Amino acid sequence: MSNKNVVIVDYGLGNLHSVNKAVALVGGNPVITGDKEIIAAAEKLILPGVGAFGDCMANLEKAGVIPVIKEYIAADKPFLGICLGMQVLFEESEEAPGVKGLGVFPGKVVMIPTSLKIPHMGWNQLNLKTSSPLLADSEGKYVYFVHSYCCQPEDRALITSVCDYGTEIVASVGRGNVSGVQFHPEKSSEVGLAMLKRFVNL
Repeated sequence: MSNKNVVIVDYGLGNLHSVNKAVALVGGNPVITGDKEIIAAAEKLILPGVGAFGDCMANLEKAGVIPVIKEYIAADKPFLGICLGMQVLFEESEEAPGVKGLGVFPGKVVMIPTSLKIPHMGWNQLNLKTSSPLLADSEGKYVYFVHSYCCQPEDRALITSVCDYGTEIVASVGRGNVSGVQFHPEKSSEVGLAMLKRFVNL
């Protein structure tokens, strides 16, 4: 297997096509699958996210891939959670009371506490907080967001970037090779593609 192979987790929700296309565009070999064995053997793993927190966790559970994803992340192999795929790394969400997230990072997901329009939709500027293997040269760059909920990590050291939407929003988190982005790199033009290229080349 080439080190450019990127497994994209298919849990029956969302538009995987745009992530697949973007990964291929930057030189990766994307594989879309819900197969536990392929996910477990992945060299790089992307958990894309569209839809609701509760539906996502229910579908991951139904597919039997939760322990596989947790084990993969615990091994500190290259992992990228996009939008909802970042939110489920935390313990819980106001969007689905009582539903447990993957609990990789301590913290919760809350409705964006802003007086501005929800969902937060459109281009916003990144303010880098700590170094991340994906975000080099991204300070001040604009990326594309579509979300109503945001992450509140208990450990502030996990925050790799923020943006301003009438309040400070956590735009990305990371530790080691595990990263989560609230925005959509696959829809964020050259800036997002550069991030995906760094991920493919990790």
